[in-house]
Amino acid sequence: MLRILIADDHEIVRRGVHVHLKQRADWQVCGEAQNGREAVRLAHELEPDIVVMDLSMPELNGLEATRQIRRELLRTEILILTEHQTEQMIREALSAGARGYVLKTDAGCHLINGIEALARHKPYFTANVSKTLLDAFLMSNPNTDENAGLFLTAREREIVQMLTEGKSNKEVANRLRISVKTVETHRSSVMRKLNINSIVALVHYAIRNQIVEA
Repeated sequence: MLRILIADDHEIVRRGVHVHLKQRADWQVCGEAQNGREAVRLAHELEPDIVVMDLSMPELNGLEATRQIRRELLRTEILILTEHQTEQMIREALSAGARGYVLKTDAGCHLINGIEALARHKPYFTANVSKTLLDAFLMSNPNTDENAGLFLTAREREIVQMLTEGKSNKEVANRLRISVKTVETHRSSVMRKLNINSIVALVHYAIRNQIVEA
């Protein structure tokens, strides 16, 4: 049974999400929070598998609530459900530890798809969110060589996929039966070839080149 905590300061939104998730017999809404502080408290008490988190909430905003939950509950995934679509807000949410981002204007199926992805500990972004990130990335890197990815080796592309799916260097090393140092060397090589310096930018590249699904 997948256990889900809903955090949103609007009761009508919480009820709507709750009803939508009840479609799945193998999912359980274990709690509802009206603000970020309550979300952190309930997360520690209930230890849900996934928290569906709004960003704009009283007392403690969703970004800070996400940071606090992820700091203590490493297995709990955070799916942001919000009306905010700015590149800065998306980046801050990812930096805080969220690995899914769905807009309240997106179709309801994306909420289901996002939870399914995070239940497998894979990132999830809707097409609108991915476009916002990619547009911002391309604007900030106008001289990026479009063909840089062609020079990645098969092993490097394999490692890119696993890293952008949320696996650690150690997990990648164990899966590929190589040393952590070798993974780190490949990772540095990829970053250099693509002229990027963060895992967020690597996710952008992976989505754009269909290495992982948006």
